[in-house]
Amino acid sequence: MSDTTDTSAKAKPWEGIDDDERTEGLIDRDSLGKWMDGLGLLGKGEPVETRYLSGGSSNEIFEIKRGEHSFALRRPPRTVPEGRNETMLREYRVLEALNGTDVPHPEGIAGCDDHSVIGSSFYLMGMIEGWSPMSMGDTWPEPFHRDLEARKGLGIQLVDGIARLSKVDWKARGLEGFGKPEGFLERQADRWVSHYEKMKTRDLDGVDVIAQWLRDNKPSVYEPGIIHGDYQFANVMFAHGAPAKLAAIVDWEMTTVGDPLIDLGWVIQGWPKDDAPPSDSGYVPMDGMPKRTELLAHYTEVSGRPTDQIDYYEILAGFKLAIVLEGQYSRYKTGKLDNPKIEAFAPIVVDMLAKTAELTKTSRI
Repeated sequence: MSDTTDTSAKAKPWEGIDDDERTEGLIDRDSLGKWMDGLGLLGKGEPVETRYLSGGSSNEIFEIKRGEHSFALRRPPRTVPEGRNETMLREYRVLEALNGTDVPHPEGIAGCDDHSVIGSSFYLMGMIEGWSPMSMGDTWPEPFHRDLEARKGLGIQLVDGIARLSKVDWKARGLEGFGKPEGFLERQADRWVSHYEKMKTRDLDGVDVIAQWLRDNKPSVYEPGIIHGDYQFANVMFAHGAPAKLAAIVDWEMTTVGDPLIDLGWVIQGWPKDDAPPSDSGYVPMDGMPKRTELLAHYTEVSGRPTDQIDYYEILAGFKLAIVLEGQYSRYKTGKLDNPKIEAFAPIVVDMLAKTAELTKTSRI
């Protein structure tokens, strides 16, 4: 799971260097400036100023300012998790590949695998003018707070982003070898069962049932494309004001090349059923949001991909998310994570697996 990222240039007035105990020393300004100068980036020769934006257990995000030019820098936390340096470079590779496409994303500016610069791999991306749903608490900003018709556009734009992403010619964009699209769906059930078994601290009902259903009902044909991997309101930014407009898809740490319909399944599995009260689902207010059928229709219209087997992708998404959350819970129970909020994942995982197992019984596939 990724950290919420807000690269808004209007987060607050610029206050210069702004470190705290957790972020102090994560950016060597002199070293970073020399590296940027070597690449001939904007602001060459100007002093480097930094301001912390957001982050957590996976990433730290800073605004880098040189004169009148601003960038966002993304790097791992001080204690770099295993494999995070490599994942950081994968993120940048995708952002760079998306430059010049119609997929809203932070512009990929430069990536660095030389740990001598600031102590880890990192990359620079463009600042995004906009707002994150996760920075709004349990409400929406105006006009979306009161105007439900305008709010509907947020849901449509959310799906529009992955529909456009699915159309990108990933080979032409230099992503050959980035993932393993051949046999992608065939590997999913066993991959996530294996992940569960490796970190298992308790027995969970539904794992075997869901895994077997996925093996028996996988689509026989699919067209490979770029997957974001953790697509939801938490990982997008919107432009200010109405009508709703997606400003950027952010937090690309789970990206790969596979079946893009998984991203749609990720959205749908957390979306209220068409006949369910909208306020009872999701972590953001869902009143006024488009129905599932409307989301599916828009996705197909923009992407050209059929959604008649969306049940499979919804079930796979629910299964994957439950296992990912269980991994966090297992690491907390074994002392590898110390965030007490993770304790709340225990019943969430059980409930999610139960609901996903029930979906296997009602699926129309």
